[in-house]
Amino acid sequence: MQRDVRQNFSFTLKAHDGQVRLGEIATPRGAIRTPAFMPVGTAATVKAMLPQTVRATGADVILANTYHLMLRPGAERIAKLGGLHRFMGWDGPILTDSGGYQVMSLSKLRRIEEHGVTFQSHVDGATLELTPARAIQVQCLLGSDIQMVLDECTPFPATRDQAKASMELSLRWAERSKQAFRELSAPGQALFGIAQGSIYPDLREASAAALKSIGFDGYAIGGLAVGEGHQAMLDTVDVTTAVLPEDQPRYLMGVGTPEDLLAAIAHGIDMFDCVMPTRSGRHCQAFSWGGLLNLRNARYAEDPSPLDAESACPAARYSRAYLHHLVKCGEVLGPMLLSWANVHFYQELMAKARESILAGGFAAFAEDVTRRYSAPSDLDGDKT
Repeated sequence: MQRDVRQNFSFTLKAHDGQVRLGEIATPRGAIRTPAFMPVGTAATVKAMLPQTVRATGADVILANTYHLMLRPGAERIAKLGGLHRFMGWDGPILTDSGGYQVMSLSKLRRIEEHGVTFQSHVDGATLELTPARAIQVQCLLGSDIQMVLDECTPFPATRDQAKASMELSLRWAERSKQAFRELSAPGQALFGIAQGSIYPDLREASAAALKSIGFDGYAIGGLAVGEGHQAMLDTVDVTTAVLPEDQPRYLMGVGTPEDLLAAIAHGIDMFDCVMPTRSGRHCQAFSWGGLLNLRNARYAEDPSPLDAESACPAARYSRAYLHHLVKCGEVLGPMLLSWANVHFYQELMAKARESILAGGFAAFAEDVTRRYSAPSDLDGDKT
């Protein structure tokens, strides 16, 4: 089945280094350089950061969440206010996930049926329904540039029969999501399919092949980084990407650590998202070119050195002693600065990865960063 071609959305592969890919996604609101890490703006904000600060880190695209925004303030309200980009003051591309993961993980009561999911809102207890068509309708009301099909997030561990039934339901929902997208989307918007199948290779292959036959603008790999382990994740990525089209973006959802990002890039992934940079910042942890730091540790109380001398981020120029002081006093500026430094680090990591791919030296770059993050850290050190 021939893929829909939509105005102003395209993906160009610019270089290869083995399985590693360097590319660029064109959208109506600007280019996304790949490999790309998307900061997570769940409720129309990347937590503790201004939109212009997020942009200044080098981020081309951010992620927002259908589930949270449909509950509060509501997709129809955001549409009346001019769409999500205007609402949150972000003029670059936005990817919205379908809300499926949050329905499964946050809702107190939920019932999964062929037509969709009935669930109880974690905000006010109201009973709501999310179907493939409604998930697309919400994303179109938000006006996001890249949208995701509704899928069932298969729990882990799952038996093969459970994973197969879940994967097949997700495929049926993917077809209905695409139909709704045809009817509701605007020129330039894109729709990505999501491959499921837990850690079973034949199910992943079947899911990827079926999605390819439906035809999407890009393909995501869902249901990983949920406890299956690093090698199982990479094995599943390999099985899935082997079936996916070479000339379209590949998105590994919800990953992760710097080591996981680099390993997944080595296995042909183009896009990532994760709450880890901002969540770690709020928990007083910093990603640096020297490894992961815990600013609660007493060793930093009299440390005048910058947070990260190798980083170009303004937040990383503050001394470790000052950041430790902010953390110990409970000042909100501490998590703000650490979140900023972390998001900037992730963008620097992607920028350096792209540079190394172009130069044919990605493997050496990834090995160096992985070595730094494999060294003993101070996360379990003195926190007095």
